[in-house]
Amino acid sequence: MATVETLTATEPSSLPKYIQATTTKQELDWADLVTLDLEDFDRPGGKERLTKQLFEAVQNIGFFYIINFGLTQDEVDRQFAIGKSLFSLPESEKLKFRADLEHGGYNGYRPLGLREIKPGHFDSTEMYNIPKFIPEFEQAHPAVITTHYAEIEHFSRKIYTNVIRKLLVLFALVLELPEDYFTASHEYEQSSDCHLRYMKYHKKTASENAAIDNVWVKGHTDFGSLTLLFRQPIASLQVRLPDGSGWKWVKPYPESITVNLADVLEFITNGFLRSSIHRVVAPPPDQAGIDRYGVLYFVRPRSDLKLQPVPSKVLERLGYDKLVDEKAVGLTAGEWVKARVKNNVKMYPEKKEDGGKEAVAEAEILGGVKAKYYD
Repeated sequence: MATVETLTATEPSSLPKYIQATTTKQELDWADLVTLDLEDFDRPGGKERLTKQLFEAVQNIGFFYIINFGLTQDEVDRQFAIGKSLFSLPESEKLKFRADLEHGGYNGYRPLGLREIKPGHFDSTEMYNIPKFIPEFEQAHPAVITTHYAEIEHFSRKIYTNVIRKLLVLFALVLELPEDYFTASHEYEQSSDCHLRYMKYHKKTASENAAIDNVWVKGHTDFGSLTLLFRQPIASLQVRLPDGSGWKWVKPYPESITVNLADVLEFITNGFLRSSIHRVVAPPPDQAGIDRYGVLYFVRPRSDLKLQPVPSKVLERLGYDKLVDEKAVGLTAGEWVKARVKNNVKMYPEKKEDGGKEAVAEAEILGGVKAKYYD
């Protein structure tokens, strides 16, 4: 099998060109996020500069942008084109490749309407997840995927080489650990739940949005280590402020990837690297009539990694010496991911008041460890 370094993409076959939507002209309350220029990574002193920026980012909100990440906009748009073609298939064809969601399986097709947002109102989100390109995860795909398989693999492996490895090195440096501390548990050939995802949020009418309070996906955290969201011009993503005081919009920064921290990093750093709470809401009026497509990559460690704190002097100095949840110690990353996937098939649990600030829904995931969902 070709290595990451020698793999080359085949000549792209014909696909309708994907045209990105026009960005909103609405004045929204945008989050103030740090931007990391990954081109600086290999320059003299670059890793140190990026580490300082990343340290500031995780202290603030747990979301940040990266630019100059080694993939062209044309390459990114090709993936949007593949995703759009995939979702245009008849539902009967897509359902042949349905993921085994009820048993924690995530690879393949996830149809819309599985989750009840409010009584009588269901989500309108489709997903298709493609796992890492290693023998363990070989599976059948629709023809639009198999036709472009080499191109998708090339794209996925470039994400790992150009983006993920560098970010994992920077997180190790933030915690004053050896540079390879996190890459050792996130190697591409290891068994893990990493995957590339195509998404489609179907547009809703004003009355449909009003019925669900304009919230398409409730506030939640992601399951693994990191989530990479390739720039999507339709404003819809919001991040919850760390103090719980409200939500801010995440701006579609040109030619960028939006990165957010996820559960595994929070567990193993006692909450220092905070799993970011985010949600998807109805777009602003000038983008309301457009279907919202997405290309994402979910970074997860090897499945047998134990969710236990890393030996970091930084955590000791900053007072992060208490477990996020002692019931999580002993669980593996793979167990956590599967349990959260199974829980995601259900309707949202009943809401409670969270310290008098807002209504939240709380669900037990595994071994007494819980997750929260925010309106």
